[in-house]
Amino acid sequence: MLFKSFRTLCFLLLGPWASMAQIAITQALPAGIREGVNYVGDRVVLCLYAPEKQDVYAIGEFSNWEKKVAFQMHPTPDKLRFWIDLGSFPAGQEVAYQYLIDGQLAVADPLAEKILDPQFDPQIPGSTYPNLKTHPLKADGIVSTFTAGAIAYPWKNIAFKRPKPENLHIYEVLLRDFVAGKRYRALADSLSYFKKLGINALELMPVMEFSANDSWGYNPNFLLAPDKFYGEKNDLKYLIDQCHGQGIAVILDIVLNQADAQNPYVRMYWDGSKPANSPFFNSTATHPYSVFYDFNHESPHTQWLVDTVCRYWLTEFQVDGYRFDLSKGFTQVNSGNNVDQWGKYDGSRIKLLKRINDQIRRYDPSAYVILEHFAVANEEQELAQSGMLLWSNAKFDMTRSVQGFAQDLGGMSYQQRGFEQPSLITYIESHDEERILVELGTGAAKTFTATEKLERAKLAATLWLTVPGPKMMWQWGELGYDISINQNGRTGVKPAKTEYARDPERQKLMQVYQEMGQLRAAKSIFQTPTFTMQTSGMVKQILLSSGTSHVLFIANTSIESQVVTPNFPQKGIWFDYFTGKPADVSGTTNQINLLPGEFHLLTSESWNTKDLGIVPWKTPNLAILGTIIEKSVRVYPNPAVDELIIEGAPVGEVQLFDLLGRIVYTEALKTGQTHISLAGLPRGIYMLKLGGEWVRISH
Repeated sequence: MLFKSFRTLCFLLLGPWASMAQIAITQALPAGIREGVNYVGDRVVLCLYAPEKQDVYAIGEFSNWEKKVAFQMHPTPDKLRFWIDLGSFPAGQEVAYQYLIDGQLAVADPLAEKILDPQFDPQIPGSTYPNLKTHPLKADGIVSTFTAGAIAYPWKNIAFKRPKPENLHIYEVLLRDFVAGKRYRALADSLSYFKKLGINALELMPVMEFSANDSWGYNPNFLLAPDKFYGEKNDLKYLIDQCHGQGIAVILDIVLNQADAQNPYVRMYWDGSKPANSPFFNSTATHPYSVFYDFNHESPHTQWLVDTVCRYWLTEFQVDGYRFDLSKGFTQVNSGNNVDQWGKYDGSRIKLLKRINDQIRRYDPSAYVILEHFAVANEEQELAQSGMLLWSNAKFDMTRSVQGFAQDLGGMSYQQRGFEQPSLITYIESHDEERILVELGTGAAKTFTATEKLERAKLAATLWLTVPGPKMMWQWGELGYDISINQNGRTGVKPAKTEYARDPERQKLMQVYQEMGQLRAAKSIFQTPTFTMQTSGMVKQILLSSGTSHVLFIANTSIESQVVTPNFPQKGIWFDYFTGKPADVSGTTNQINLLPGEFHLLTSESWNTKDLGIVPWKTPNLAILGTIIEKSVRVYPNPAVDELIIEGAPVGEVQLFDLLGRIVYTEALKTGQTHISLAGLPRGIYMLKLGGEWVRISH
């Protein structure tokens, strides 16, 4: 090539001074060459996107880490890129390299697919990353690597079809705390567990190379490199491939609002304390929630980087979409420290996010684009109309409800929030929230026992999963995880508590999640647009309808019993899903009593005919809910204080049992009314046997 001949001529004419000549020859980027590492046969071509830089050398093991004229890179005519053809390398040989910029700063490739970190790589176990290349002794700081002739990953499950967005049932995972060994491949061994929960998508908290090893991942440095702390590149591809084989999509939590100090683009425009005059970053963040260095998304250079990153993971790793962290931060409207101002309608921010969404749709039309946004309703609604999904945090409202307060849960309905489509991914826990079981122990309307906490968690799960629309759950919520988010520091390592899966009571909570997950996957009524919610008081009711099929959820979130009139849309026989028992609602009045924390999922069709053994109420008809009203029989008051009255019962015997199965009272039924004295009995729950029926009595 001409430039090589010219360099040879320089060396012949100038001899030992040739290495000092530093003559950069401007040349257009060859066809087909992109930023980053390019493999052309056995040749390696490097390309660095570096606006406003004057002079760049490739240094590395091929140059003995020295600045040499032979490895001076060509600036392109647009002055945005530098490139060089390094020549041929043996197949399978891993080579370390950096870029020396303007003779002063050596950085790893911003688009490296693998980096070597001299400080933190030694902490990575060999079982996680076997035969990890040793950091070169002559290199200073983090280096990038390339490997010519690497064998491509053999994808197997290429026929995978993504779940419809409105059907998403996402499980959010932090690899560090979820699986023993903290490895991509170990997570692949858990797929049957997710399938039982009805999960059809995993959302991985950030796995791009982040600072250090122990992290949530929101401090990224290299946006195209899977973090080695979790394993090799092909291990992550294996996980994604296995997920697709099980019908599970993979969504990456991606951080494009900020970067940490080791990001090459932060370092390339550093003034000693922060980025300055940077093509990529603001010197000062435009909003109050930036933790590291804030990207300027109005900049065409940032937009190039965002598009490059988004295209890469969708094509190279076949991921199914992204959850964009702190998308409300993609703004140049400076709100300073005013959080309220930051959340107001921002037309420029909408334009920026729509641009990203449009670019993604060009190379992957069905990819999920999920925003952690939390802005005003009309802004979120406009983004949703473009096909984006939005996180919807129901944690506070749900917590207050199950704590025993009259908290409205209407915000869980996309319709009540003014959205035309089910574009809100609702969750009652995420990585950012305190765990519900922890908050049931503090600030509740009463002191709940351990068993009561788990019953309240069952109520929360069933209510939340009954509401139509996509869902996301945080890891171990199905087992009632009760380790505070603040243990060992907010982002610190948390114990997996795998022993919870062997606890019989926690198993019942998990089975509620499993049953509801499977129902949502199998029954289209859970995606119906025809539903109503009455959730402002202590009693919550949700009615789903699809043709002649109906589902009614009722619950008492109070710490006192409540008399309820269920919104049955049709009379006849209904079925309590968790007990498998029928309930006759043919009576003119179906007023019932719900004990504190009691809930039911009632269906107009018989989906289950056996008692699943996961809720404490067992009886076969509306007596299951307290007072018997049909067949002219009444039992009242319930709860009872000193006396219980039975009206309209046929001649026979009535017996009262405690929860240990002991008979504590026997009485012959009388014509008209039978009065049962409860004086002297301890306060608690009793079971009244009346003929062949059982009634649960609260005293």
